[in-house]
Amino acid sequence: MEKLYIVTGAFGHLGNTVVKKLLAQGKKVRCLALPNDKTRALPGAEFELFRGDIRDKASLAPLFKTGVPCEKVVIHTAGIVTLATRHMQNVYDVNVAGTKNIIELCHENNIARLVYVSSARVLPELPGQPVITEVDSIDPAVAKGLYVKTKAMATQAVLASAAQGLDAVVVHPSVITGPNDYGNGHLTGLVLDYLNGGLKLCVRGGYDFVDVRDVAKGILLAAEHGRRGQCYILSNRFFPVIEVLDLLHEISGKKKIKTVLPLWFVQASAPLAETYFKLRRHSPLYTSYSLYSFFNNANFSNAKAVRELGYSTRDMKVTLKDTVVFLREHRRLMYT
Repeated sequence: MEKLYIVTGAFGHLGNTVVKKLLAQGKKVRCLALPNDKTRALPGAEFELFRGDIRDKASLAPLFKTGVPCEKVVIHTAGIVTLATRHMQNVYDVNVAGTKNIIELCHENNIARLVYVSSARVLPELPGQPVITEVDSIDPAVAKGLYVKTKAMATQAVLASAAQGLDAVVVHPSVITGPNDYGNGHLTGLVLDYLNGGLKLCVRGGYDFVDVRDVAKGILLAAEHGRRGQCYILSNRFFPVIEVLDLLHEISGKKKIKTVLPLWFVQASAPLAETYFKLRRHSPLYTSYSLYSFFNNANFSNAKAVRELGYSTRDMKVTLKDTVVFLREHRRLMYT
């Protein structure tokens, strides 16, 4: 029986990378994008495009209907990523209510498999630096930050649906970076600010950063080989922010960042920075929540994904080089 892949959030950074990998493998793909999304992430690609909003279940019905029997695999990447600390109803509506709509439609349309893209941040935090691994259930009550709390709620809904019979698998990416970002993700913003000369200093701390193409590969491996109801961490390794900037210095020849702000200073200024960048309609370089993440345990283990799925990652310098090439090709750099 023919297999059809349905990808939500198809024009997003991760979504468009997943679609490109599927098309390169000769797979049949349906993409879901918002009605007013004009992103040119997939020009000329051969796929079926459906317009809809995951907050509106009725608008998604055509996405799941086919004229002939086929095996349908849903890859749910759609979601709102935010570093904001204040509650925003739209984030809940998309990340939680929208995921529940996808779950219901999977049940109603006899979907062969659902792969849900969660986040490594929803995993229970462990003090110090012990290794963080997968868990069987997620408690949203202990999640910190708007984004993580909504992703924790959605993840637990998917795990509950798997316990009730839905063939669902969860993947937990760490912070995604790399080419194909037609928006302005947090790490892409950092790269742009450094290369375009707007970044003169950085914050002490770091996180686990992973190439978007490796995550996309991990998702397709999970769709093929993942076990129902299981979770898989798709991480790389911990990178201090200054190490990322040093690699960009080596790649571009731009002036090296030497000023690293102490924790007490950035904690005190974070609320003001968040308000300032909101007024300028830019993503803040750091918020109270992002600082919390940068100074917390990010020692994730991808051993299970490596063992069960065949997951692997590439060198971060390769990721950053390809990101610079992508940004240059799309004329987003002020230098050549």
